[in-house]
Amino acid sequence: MFKKMVDSGHEKIIYCYEPSAGLKAIIAIHSTILGPAVGGCRVRKYKDESEALFDVMRLSKSMSIKNAAANLGYGGGKSVIIADPVKEKTPEMLIAFAKAVDSLGGLYYTAPDSGITQDDMNLICRHTKYAMGKDEIEGGLGFRNSNMATAYGVYLGIKAGVKIRLGIENLSGVKVAMQGVGNVGECLVELLYNNGAEVIVSDLDQSRIDEITKRFDVKVVDPNAIYDVDCDVFTPAALGGSINKNTIPRLKCKLVVGPANNQLLDDSDADLLAQRGIYYIPDFIVNCGGVTIGTGEISGLTYEEAFKKIDVVYDNIFEIDSIAKTRGITTNQAALELAWARINAGRNKKS
Repeated sequence: MFKKMVDSGHEKIIYCYEPSAGLKAIIAIHSTILGPAVGGCRVRKYKDESEALFDVMRLSKSMSIKNAAANLGYGGGKSVIIADPVKEKTPEMLIAFAKAVDSLGGLYYTAPDSGITQDDMNLICRHTKYAMGKDEIEGGLGFRNSNMATAYGVYLGIKAGVKIRLGIENLSGVKVAMQGVGNVGECLVELLYNNGAEVIVSDLDQSRIDEITKRFDVKVVDPNAIYDVDCDVFTPAALGGSINKNTIPRLKCKLVVGPANNQLLDDSDADLLAQRGIYYIPDFIVNCGGVTIGTGEISGLTYEEAFKKIDVVYDNIFEIDSIAKTRGITTNQAALELAWARINAGRNKKS
């Protein structure tokens, strides 16, 4: 365990167990150099404890990088509850988890992730002040606002990428192939469609497709066919790992920009994209809108004030582009350098 923590740079791994509530959870605090660790809670039926530990450590490290790149003034953390979110999750379990978070005294702020509903988050927030994501009635900023904020960051990423790669100032007539139209994806379709983009979508869930086509005049393709769409921008907005050595040769786009976490199956996939002349903007640079709204909630900002902070995405992309071109490295490497430079600057200030 300690070797894993040293190798990944984690500060703390906390195991939370409350048998009376059926709680088995892990909280991973990767870094508090820039401020308290912030990251969502995921409820999932992992096959075993080692899988849950791997997931929470990987995700918490990603949050450190994402939060640093977005200049939020917070570190990175994540938590997982080992349970089936449909069959096993209970209010008692969530309350026990909230109390575990509260016992850390603000070292870690939790937030919604997969398996957590708005009602769940409201309940958690009633039992600890170290949480974000409650709805407006409860005094928070709500899930819908968070989804649109995440979509807005990706929208800015697409705008910046189109300007860099295609030399175009707006999205009118730009073809975007979107893989997945969940809550964030639907918000992104709205932003793209309203700004003149031509949107092609796919999703494994037909009900999501039905909802999107009721609202917008978009083209629909089979989920497997989305990789073969001739487009300007390919937007992964579903599960991670969809950009890999098997799918990259099929892509007929000029840019890859999307909200899906960990969309590269391997870091070397960034090199494969570059070799094909496909401009890649890393997910952790553009999908920071949700956590930006969440940390704004913690800081007592209004929605408008917090939303304005997402504009950093646009400027970050041009800075990353400059680093990549100057150093002769991929945009993925440049984005990581940008984030780690900000973390290290914070470390130097503390020392």
